[in-house]
Amino acid sequence: MSAVADSAAPLVALVDDDDDLRRATAQLLTLAGYDVRGFADAATALAAIDMDFAGVVVTDVRMPGMSGIELFRALAARDDELPVVLMTGHGDIDMAVSTIKAGAWDFLTKPFDPDAMLVAVARATTARALVIENRQLRALAEASGSDELVGRSPAIRRIRGMLSTLASADLDVVIEGATGTGKQMVARLIHRGGRRGRHRFITVDCASLPLAAENALFDAYGTIAQAHRGTLFLDNLDRAEERVQHRLTQFAERRAVALDAREPVPIDTRIVAAIDEDGRARVLPALFHRLAAVSLRLPPLSERAEDIPLLAMHFLAARVNGVKNPTRAAADVAQLAARHSWPGNVRELELTVERIVLGFDDAASDAVDMPLPERVRSFERTLIVEAMTRAGGEVTVAVELLGIPRETFYYRAKRLGIDLKRLRSG
Repeated sequence: MSAVADSAAPLVALVDDDDDLRRATAQLLTLAGYDVRGFADAATALAAIDMDFAGVVVTDVRMPGMSGIELFRALAARDDELPVVLMTGHGDIDMAVSTIKAGAWDFLTKPFDPDAMLVAVARATTARALVIENRQLRALAEASGSDELVGRSPAIRRIRGMLSTLASADLDVVIEGATGTGKQMVARLIHRGGRRGRHRFITVDCASLPLAAENALFDAYGTIAQAHRGTLFLDNLDRAEERVQHRLTQFAERRAVALDAREPVPIDTRIVAAIDEDGRARVLPALFHRLAAVSLRLPPLSERAEDIPLLAMHFLAARVNGVKNPTRAAADVAQLAARHSWPGNVRELELTVERIVLGFDDAASDAVDMPLPERVRSFERTLIVEAMTRAGGEVTVAVELLGIPRETFYYRAKRLGIDLKRLRSG
């Protein structure tokens, strides 16, 4: 069973051989906004739920044939991140607890409180949505490969679609974009995709050219000459001194360097130049128009926020051996976007991921080290402590605030290591 593409409602597979209880529970969940798929036996449910199932499972424990415990074990063997909520009678609590330890999501004792059911399913649904989203991100990142322009925003899709045409056209290109947007990476992709990809990609940083280096640049045995039959990448062209820009204009027109005053040496090279987003005004018009047979603008991350989770996963995938939980880490990096403007763009995001992997980023390293089940336990621990505090240490009041059965409250407090005696006296 897979998620229905045209339905935004979260999925719940409800398994119970009691027709009346199954219908009543299905009605409760449907009214709460869930898309409920009912099954009268575990074997039918197991056959219908596959690895792509985007929802959660709620199952009775005691059923003819395959039990709910056996269903959980079979589902866990396929997908150990699929949340399964067990419905048990009082006589099955010990069995349910052992199953929780084996990885089941939660259990409810019959007759269960409707609110307790809704809370359990809501938490399981949130966790499942995170797992599914991060699986999709990982698949997209892996499919992109390390040499692709990663992203699914309209601007990036448009540029990615132009790359093969630009590579084969062999035209000069000017790439405009803020610091860290990936201008050199795009230049390399253009170089590698065409016939010049078999030859050298020579980079010249125009912002840091002392006079000696400038003269060597235009020498017949100098840097530009090394780009013969390949690609000459002029980085930070808008920061080049005017004198250098004049010399580059002459080279762009003649495609030759001087061996001496009498014998120019032709250089067959394609020129790709990179300038800042507002750098066009700092480039000589003659040079810009000579090089800008095609002009590309790379958008900043602020214009492609939907790409941040995918980029995070892409960078993490390249460092998978250095991080304990890349899926969770990618989600945490994506959450940073909500409170950070990313002035350094893709480069800053990559360095942030690097710090997280190395454990240097305190804001996110704890999240990398904390698997999803532990994060859920931390959340539940906080809820119980807050409820006890609001209840003035009275368990009866705290249970009412949380909307869960008393035995579930005591079980979870014990499992989470909460000192109820201290909370009562505090």
